[in-house]
Amino acid sequence: MPPVTQIQARRRLIVVILLCVALGGAVLRHLSAPGSTQRDVGTLLMLLWIPIIGNIIAWLVNRMRAARALRKTVAATAAAPAASPRPDTPFAPHAWVELTLRPAGVPAEDLPIAEGLHHCALVIGNEGFSVRWQVGPGQSFRRGTRQTLPVEFMAPGAALPRLKPGVVFRLLVGEAFIGDGQVLRLSKP
Repeated sequence: MPPVTQIQARRRLIVVILLCVALGGAVLRHLSAPGSTQRDVGTLLMLLWIPIIGNIIAWLVNRMRAARALRKTVAATAAAPAASPRPDTPFAPHAWVELTLRPAGVPAEDLPIAEGLHHCALVIGNEGFSVRWQVGPGQSFRRGTRQTLPVEFMAPGAALPRLKPGVVFRLLVGEAFIGDGQVLRLSKP
């Protein structure tokens, strides 16, 4: 489970406080005589919980949508024919892309991207394609900087018909999107 951000911690605290106020209102309402001001105040305190219920429902709907989109992406990646080259095969780029890797969440992980082959899924809409991309010998770059790099698709027959120059994509590693980019040009066969 990812670490809780400061905003998420504040939201949780607000939800807990409003829940306690609503419970206090329920107790006040229960202990007060019908028609008294105390009973009315207890009712109002209980009503403070209503906006939180809407926020919880919206949060659950967004979580379900995100999970459904991730399942579609994973299913599309898994459905592609397994034509991945062996690690010892030479790198043969199918396209040139411009990509920007998202900054690292932890300063200790903010290291330069080293030379060599890197593997991920290139996601266009709700379709994912396994790729490997190469940082040339003696080169490296930092996250957050725009780079032009070659990519090789593991199943080019499934991916290339859906690619055109200008198509925007995201890079997926595991369950996290690590970067964004766009197709510049396709390599000549």
